[in-house]
Amino acid sequence: MKRRAFLASPLLLAAGAAAATRYPAVLPGVPLSFPRDHGAHPAFRTEWWYVTGWLRDAAGTDCGIQITFFRNRPGVAEENTSAFAPRQLVFAHAALADPVRGQLVHDQRAARAGLGLAGADEATTRAWIGDWSLALDGDAYAARIAAREFALDLRFAPSQPLLRQGDAGFSRKGPDPLQASYYYSRPQLVVSGTVTRGGKATPVTGTAWLDHEWSSEVMAPEAVGWDWTGVNLADGGALTAFAMRDGAGRALWAGGSHRAADGRMRSFGPDEVRFAPQRRWRSPRTGIEYPVAMEVVAGGAVYVLSPLFDDQELDSRASTGTLYWEGAVRAQQAGREVGRGYLELTGYGKPLQL
Repeated sequence: MKRRAFLASPLLLAAGAAAATRYPAVLPGVPLSFPRDHGAHPAFRTEWWYVTGWLRDAAGTDCGIQITFFRNRPGVAEENTSAFAPRQLVFAHAALADPVRGQLVHDQRAARAGLGLAGADEATTRAWIGDWSLALDGDAYAARIAAREFALDLRFAPSQPLLRQGDAGFSRKGPDPLQASYYYSRPQLVVSGTVTRGGKATPVTGTAWLDHEWSSEVMAPEAVGWDWTGVNLADGGALTAFAMRDGAGRALWAGGSHRAADGRMRSFGPDEVRFAPQRRWRSPRTGIEYPVAMEVVAGGAVYVLSPLFDDQELDSRASTGTLYWEGAVRAQQAGREVGRGYLELTGYGKPLQL
């Protein structure tokens, strides 16, 4: 889903101004159209391009990566013709799940769109802040990230058609039909490129997942956060599952999909998806307890998700103030690994602000 905690940033200015802005609603029956919908949708309140993946070097060492670009329309200064007016904001986040280090290494950026320094193109996927970028280059995506402690230069090549989530791209997120997003995924992306740490560039290969989602309203007022997973299955299939939680931990809404390797698609209704914690981990920094191992029931199939390592908490209290767990996980059935992906756990310390 991704959605995100960056939207709680102080850079989003006055919440009252945003509340008064008329954003377009997400409605069922609106067909996604490509290549146009690879690009940005600046009239909507929020949008994100979200890449997660498992990488492996020549020595056989695994690591996880996550790259996200967010676009936000804050609803302020929209009549101001100045190039410096914050009509659109762009945020970026990148993380490396390094099992050798045993915790996430992450970095982030934020800027006003404009002046060629930051933006999100409408015609195709191209989002950037300075020398950070994610772009659709021909048939493949290219990501270049120069973080403080690492650098990524990666190519993500589709091996399958894109996957329209929900009802042909209309993805319901709550009891109110307006709590929805337009949402598609690119599972089973073939990754190549380099990861640089300590000045040394290491060639890597792997498999990744891209989500592109845009909306004006996602969470129900009583929702505090969500659990989400996207898993590239070893047989070539793709699993998506999510649950929006209330303050008591109950699912307010749930959904997801399974696409088999042969293209057969099944979308799950709210009563077909369940997340059940199997093991919890308490952060030594924040004291927040996260269910880092999960049993996920989706359409009658049962998957057990186990983390690459426990400490994949993203602690950005020094900047945006957000706290959540987002990590590389293995999916198992009957004790056998059947896929790899990412698990996202938000709203466990305090309700997520969107």
